[in-house]
Amino acid sequence: MPADRLKVDVEGRSLEVSNLDKVLYPGTGFTKGEVIDYYTRIAPVLLPHLADRPLTRIRFPNGVDGGSFFEKNAPAATPDWVRTETLPAPGSSKGRETIDYVVCDDLPTLVWLANLAALELHTPQWRVGSPPDMMVVDLDPGAPAALKQCCQVALLMRDRLAADGIDSYPKTSGKKGMQLCCPISGTQSSEVVSEYAHRIARELEAAHPKLVVSKMAKNLRGGKVFIDWSQNNAAKTTVAPYSLRAQAVPSVSTPLTWDEVEAGAAGKRPATKPYTAAEVLKRVDKHGDLLAPLLTAGPKV
Repeated sequence: MPADRLKVDVEGRSLEVSNLDKVLYPGTGFTKGEVIDYYTRIAPVLLPHLADRPLTRIRFPNGVDGGSFFEKNAPAATPDWVRTETLPAPGSSKGRETIDYVVCDDLPTLVWLANLAALELHTPQWRVGSPPDMMVVDLDPGAPAALKQCCQVALLMRDRLAADGIDSYPKTSGKKGMQLCCPISGTQSSEVVSEYAHRIARELEAAHPKLVVSKMAKNLRGGKVFIDWSQNNAAKTTVAPYSLRAQAVPSVSTPLTWDEVEAGAAGKRPATKPYTAAEVLKRVDKHGDLLAPLLTAGPKV
């Protein structure tokens, strides 16, 4: 076996990992080995949010500065023990009727994906064979608005959703914006969920026109926060909590407390600096999984 390859046993599965010293985040020297270590250590809180969800990966084989590609289909060399699900592919850019998705239910699959430099993990708001069980409100700032303004809108959205009996849980996107995740239940379609989120976005836009925009046109977003209600479309995905992001530093889509969102709205962290992989591991040691309530069914919308 070449010196840069290593066989490892992960929960009874034999895997080959390679190029562990390869730097994937040149700005900080963060290596593939450190990516695999992070995903291994974060797995207890990450895997429940990936379970039963078809996974879209963004792979960076040459690091975050070296180009990337989206991957939905299971690659040709997928081990036979990795769970795959053949599902319809609405709106496929390649004209496919179905896609053989990877479903990451266990640690061996997660380590296998990390070894493929699948830095970013994205999931839909539904599980295989089930209707939507989560509503996501994506908050996307238009410059010069930034995460500070997203936090301000998140507080408005939290209070509006609470009036309908819907709890919301915040996380950073790991880039410039953030999301509110809301556990829901019932047999409603993704269209119903999207329509509800759109209605709430329009209400907040009407009440706070200098801060909020609900229309998708990018030329309307300058200095405002776009409430992207369309994330609830069945064909769309959202970055998973605890996923790494392709940034200058190994930033993470990080669950927040509402006290932290209020601090961000006042211009303090997290508005001033992203949370890194090392910091998120420490946060989980302190707080546990702040998004654990998403794993329990919520109300209908």
